[in-house]
Amino acid sequence: MTNTKLHRAAFALLASSAMASPAFAQSGVNDTAPTPTEQVAQDGQVEDTTEIVITATKREENLQDVPISVQAIGTRRLDQLNISNFEDYTKQLPSVSFQTSQPGSTVVYMRGVATGGDGNHSGSFPSVGSYLDEQPITTIGGTLDVHIYDIARIESLAGPQGTLYGASSQAGTIRIITNKPELNVTSGRIDGELNKVAHGGMGGALEGMINLPIGDNIAFRASAFYQRDAGYIDNVFGTRTYCGDPIRDDEDEIIGCERNGFTVENSNVVENNFNDLRTYGGRAALKIDLNENWTVTPQIMHQNSRSNGVFYKEAGLGDLETQRFRKEFTKDKFTQVALTIEGKIANFDITYAGAYMNRPNSGVSDYTEYTVAYDDLYEGSGGLANYLYFYDNAGNLIDPTQYINGGNHFKKLSQELRIASPADKPFRVIAGAFYQRQANDIFQDYRVDNLADFLSVNGRPGSIWLTRQERVDKDYALFGEASFDITPQITLTAGGRLYKFDNTLFGFAGYGRNLDGPPYNAVGSSRTGVAECFMADGELLRFGGTGGFAPGSIDGIPCTNVGVFRDGKVRPKRSKDNGFTHRVNAQYKPNDDMMFYATWSRGFRPGGINRRAALSGYDPDFLTNYELGWKTNWGPVRWNGAVYHQVWKKFQFSFLGESSLTVIQNGRDARINGVETDVSYVRGGLTLNAAAAYTDAQTKQNICNIAIDEAANCDTFYPAPTPTDPDAGTQDFIVTPKGTRLPVTPKFKMAATARYSWPVSIGKAHVQAGVSHQTSAAADIRRNIGDDEVTINPNDFLGKIRGSTLVDLFAGFDWNDHSVELFAVNVFDERNQLSRFVVCSICTDTKIVPGRPRTIGIRFGTKF
Repeated sequence: MTNTKLHRAAFALLASSAMASPAFAQSGVNDTAPTPTEQVAQDGQVEDTTEIVITATKREENLQDVPISVQAIGTRRLDQLNISNFEDYTKQLPSVSFQTSQPGSTVVYMRGVATGGDGNHSGSFPSVGSYLDEQPITTIGGTLDVHIYDIARIESLAGPQGTLYGASSQAGTIRIITNKPELNVTSGRIDGELNKVAHGGMGGALEGMINLPIGDNIAFRASAFYQRDAGYIDNVFGTRTYCGDPIRDDEDEIIGCERNGFTVENSNVVENNFNDLRTYGGRAALKIDLNENWTVTPQIMHQNSRSNGVFYKEAGLGDLETQRFRKEFTKDKFTQVALTIEGKIANFDITYAGAYMNRPNSGVSDYTEYTVAYDDLYEGSGGLANYLYFYDNAGNLIDPTQYINGGNHFKKLSQELRIASPADKPFRVIAGAFYQRQANDIFQDYRVDNLADFLSVNGRPGSIWLTRQERVDKDYALFGEASFDITPQITLTAGGRLYKFDNTLFGFAGYGRNLDGPPYNAVGSSRTGVAECFMADGELLRFGGTGGFAPGSIDGIPCTNVGVFRDGKVRPKRSKDNGFTHRVNAQYKPNDDMMFYATWSRGFRPGGINRRAALSGYDPDFLTNYELGWKTNWGPVRWNGAVYHQVWKKFQFSFLGESSLTVIQNGRDARINGVETDVSYVRGGLTLNAAAAYTDAQTKQNICNIAIDEAANCDTFYPAPTPTDPDAGTQDFIVTPKGTRLPVTPKFKMAATARYSWPVSIGKAHVQAGVSHQTSAAADIRRNIGDDEVTINPNDFLGKIRGSTLVDLFAGFDWNDHSVELFAVNVFDERNQLSRFVVCSICTDTKIVPGRPRTIGIRFGTKF
């Protein structure tokens, strides 16, 4: 988006507040942390107040009065734990797990609702929602990694939140609440950090915040940050030699190859610590009290990051080593303009929250491993040099190595208007309407240098495969929740959400088509890519369509094969549906220090469309949650927890299918049982915090290779194939047996910290220790892949995501609004694993994403 368009979007949001202003009033919610002096004085004496007051139910409530499972990390603990990014704060949230390949490409899961393989730009919606203040920032293909600075708190809401938060909150929601401008207060802070990563380089950060009054009824708050994360992965020297001369038998049939073809080596990109990351940006907000009845808060945030190299090591190489054959980078930035209006009509609270986000990203990725894997696969036929068609325009054999130029341009508009009755009445209602439009321009250009024009994607010399698609997802909802105090101790709550989704995908994916072929393209495919494009008569080219390519297209593609032909032109593929989700809750509070609750709730994810033209779409999946929980205070001890049983119906799962394209389909059902708890103690300068989760997640039925019917036994033989039934002629088999553990989520995860502070001369000293532990987890839900003749278990080469224990140590001193702290994170240099994966459907060289090695540093700051 151009700057002009962004300014127009910001102006439109501000203008809408002006037009709506006469009707609204201030709600009184305060998301601002205590002053620096107050925080220092309270350290080790009282709870962080920003951790106690939350807005998870879209009302301001004490954490101990909210009858849902919520974990909150307030301003003071965020600072104390040196949390600056997603990986840092999820370490403190035992119910949260994730898969990642690099910063900005992370998929989040909660309570074991995970199948792995997610994150493709045209894949399933996330099952966990992400919010920045009131605005949803959930994106497909990568959770927004918001830099954590000047944040009031992070709230983790476990279990379905579909009533108040919608489709992408099927399993839970994570909310990042920023500090808001304060009226009549001038304050600020500056913080810096220098650190050294073991086996890596030097890193650091510089951050600052300012709060300024502008008259009696306007305040301005802004923050800015720059952070450089040092690299620790070494790109080491390597070579690959492709098949060259064929080996023939006595009948002159090719049976193999000599390894004397093209040799590629990476000496020009060998580098130590090559995966560095630079992030910078800022946030600015105004708080405008136009009178005592209503408040307008416009806000803008921008963040820009660039990473080099890759963030994984290779299982077959040394510690923290990989082999890449091309310079790689990723650029990822986002800008969000948001507007929140809080007010009153009579004694009803009114809230409007609107936002527009623009997130373009781009990068270059080496794809040598994919090329080598297929050269090995076809070795018995002479390899790529003899089995396929890698030539230049002059007919000379060329190096077949592939790489990817790609990116996404994600745009999101969200609008929510809600009304809440007085919170101090025995009968309370909150209701609202929600609209969201997400669009993603998807671009993936798979390149082979010097590839002949007639073997390339039509009109794109050098492109062996092109994915260029436009995805649009629209959500509409009406929601409401009512609570009634039957007695002062017993409250019943019931809520529901009427939803409608309308999702489309349109464009092209595949190889080119030499209309004078064969060969039709570099891989000789006669049925994918341009071959699947619609012709003017409505038939596909491969099935004899005539009259030229059908009208209906987007820029930059040869023709359209992801769509439907209707009324003489190609139109977007569509997946739409509507339905209802609910939440019912009973709360019992015998006294001010105890509360018990029971919840029955349901969450959902929309269905969608596979990007491969010939594949059918997938249906919505639903999660039903039964939960019992408690929240208690025992003097200086706070103990909360929940036990739950969840049923996940016809869950969506993704995997790499033919030509390493992501395929999404519905599986069977899964059941998830779990316990989560957190406890804290504060007294006499000592603060203890601990949280833990046990998750037992398993499939309830076999998952078949072909059949999706619940009654199927995975033993059906499908007769001879037909053009409309490509699965025919094969024997079905079990891909995932009943009782298989769902992947990614460990059975047990915990985090604990102990901090002691005491007065010393003119200030306070402190020491702190933290430990986090998790058990191992499977990397893939499947246990058999292949065909009806040969199958293998992908976990045999993927291995398990290894369990780990990390220890962090801190020691520092605060005086006169100044602070200094020494820290060592991952003290024992544990090689914890965040993810394990392969880059293509036939690849077996496992990539392992490690956590950051031991990092030692110093932090310093001043506040005023």
